[in-house]
Amino acid sequence: MREWITGRNPVYEVLRARRRDVFRLWLAAGVEEKGKVAEILKLAAARKLKVERVTRGQIDGLDEASEQAQGIALETSAYPYAALADILIYAKERREPLFVLVLDMIQNPQNLGTLLRTAEVVGVHGVVMPLARAAGVTPAVVHASVGASEHLRVAPVNLAQAIVDLKKAGAWVIGLEGGEEAQLAHSVRLDGPLALVVGNEGEGMRPLVRKSCDVLMRLPMRGQIESLNAAVAGSVALYLALAAREKGMAVK
Repeated sequence: MREWITGRNPVYEVLRARRRDVFRLWLAAGVEEKGKVAEILKLAAARKLKVERVTRGQIDGLDEASEQAQGIALETSAYPYAALADILIYAKERREPLFVLVLDMIQNPQNLGTLLRTAEVVGVHGVVMPLARAAGVTPAVVHASVGASEHLRVAPVNLAQAIVDLKKAGAWVIGLEGGEEAQLAHSVRLDGPLALVVGNEGEGMRPLVRKSCDVLMRLPMRGQIESLNAAVAGSVALYLALAAREKGMAVK
């Protein structure tokens, strides 16, 4: 399967990551070849990828192209998913405590893209998500992640079995939850091998996934609204984990 990636940062990251086959690069007439565009053209030339000048209408008319297409589009092979084993191997190669983001039924592409972007920035070893009934890494998600998805190992899995396998690998499975039965984040250790679970935007974690967690964690809330959305809460929790991991490494 082939798909079109649009937007300067997403296109740049696809080319920089070199994980996909690339077929065509479209540049809208009038787009100046400077800044990020110049960097894209340099990467394209290194891969002997011909640049085609087209109208903006052709790019804007592509499937899943957004208003932020920025006059550039890249035709590529489908997103290169990984396996859970790839994530575990990568953590061992890095000689770091396992750090995995588990997404239970995230369905909004913007939320998924935001979570993938944060996950890449904080240095997770990989992301696992259900095989079905959840958003996949579509061009819209790549765009929402600003191309961060291209540098991540994302594994579609049977989530219940994956949690079992993560525990066997030594991970402490922590589910992000808003209820009073969950422990406040400052009382939960986040510096060791960790799998952080973020649930669906509306329903949270499914009962079986929730039951599989070693501990439930909630973020402190001081304001008037009841909760943060899944993408924001998950991003905050990922940064709390990063801070704890860096503090632990500094102590050692």
